[in-house]
Amino acid sequence: MRGRLDPVAPTVAEKLALLHWPFVALVVLLGLVGYALLYSAAGGSHAPWAFRHGIRFALMFVLMIAIALVDLRRIFKIAYPAYFIVLFLLVVVEIFGEINKGAQRWIDLGFVQLQPSELMKLALVLALARYFHAAYLDDVRRPLFLLPPVAMILVPVALVLKQPDLGTAVMIAVLGATMLFLGGAALWKFALAGALGAAALPILWSQLHDYQRQRVLTFLDPERDPLGSGYHIIQSKIAIGAGGLWGRGYLRGTQAQLSFLPEKQTDFAFTMLAEETGFLGAVAVLALVAAILTVGCAIALRAESHFARLLAAGVTVNFALYALVNVAMVTGLIPVVGVPLPLVSYGGTAMLTVMLGFGLLLNAQVNRDTAIPRFPAEL
Repeated sequence: MRGRLDPVAPTVAEKLALLHWPFVALVVLLGLVGYALLYSAAGGSHAPWAFRHGIRFALMFVLMIAIALVDLRRIFKIAYPAYFIVLFLLVVVEIFGEINKGAQRWIDLGFVQLQPSELMKLALVLALARYFHAAYLDDVRRPLFLLPPVAMILVPVALVLKQPDLGTAVMIAVLGATMLFLGGAALWKFALAGALGAAALPILWSQLHDYQRQRVLTFLDPERDPLGSGYHIIQSKIAIGAGGLWGRGYLRGTQAQLSFLPEKQTDFAFTMLAEETGFLGAVAVLALVAAILTVGCAIALRAESHFARLLAAGVTVNFALYALVNVAMVTGLIPVVGVPLPLVSYGGTAMLTVMLGFGLLLNAQVNRDTAIPRFPAEL
């Protein structure tokens, strides 16, 4: 029976006991922060955002726990199919996608609008974790061996760029590059790719849409169009500065409550948090995010199989990118790219992606002693 599913599988109770419950508590706490913030964003009302956020979080929490209890080897088996299903959905978006604010990124399912580009982040982590699971160091050193994973990264990046969604495309590319590095790709290859990318910048600039070029120019000088493209980031900085050390108080942020701050329930939720709770409140939430990342790294390091290590590390990096890009965006360190703060900002597909990822992360914890053969035929 070596390499096959165990004849006597652990019970659900035994698997629940192996869950990293402190991590689960951290996730719940961050979700509650999001609920409280969305309640404030609506001026002290559960509708329209906080209540929906709470319902979504509760449903996805159950989904997260359910995924954590699945046999890791079953997840290993569906890694490639999951990638190609989401890739197919990206193609469907190009044909039948819902257009909103000039971008074609969503599939309207009636009861929810699904954004496949968000799901691609997890699908890519799964596929690359499986690909590098069977790789020896000598394999990774061969350039031809890296062609399939590079293609798995570039194809969805190209499809997402066509929507257009530059921010998500960059996140997918960075996530994929991180997985290549974790898989064992040499640093000089990244340096070469970076040099080629820098050389191609004039071409890339010419291919950007007008609004994308405007975002970059606004990032360099927000005051050039204070009532237009620079309005978001200027108001964001004003709100963060107004919060000071202690904040203006819950439900008392003038920039947010008087609607000077745009997208306060989505992309600029962290700005609203900083205005109402001040520097200390913002740091407390960032510390909560850092604690989640620390546990994620610890789970990855403790996993026995290479697949579980790469999967846990990839999910952790994906969550880190969400938080890093959002905070950097609202503080003016990078151009505005429309990335939410996970579990805090309002948004269904982003929450689904994060909670699915946390389910996979917890699965790596529950199955940390599970050995996975290098070749699927041995399962």
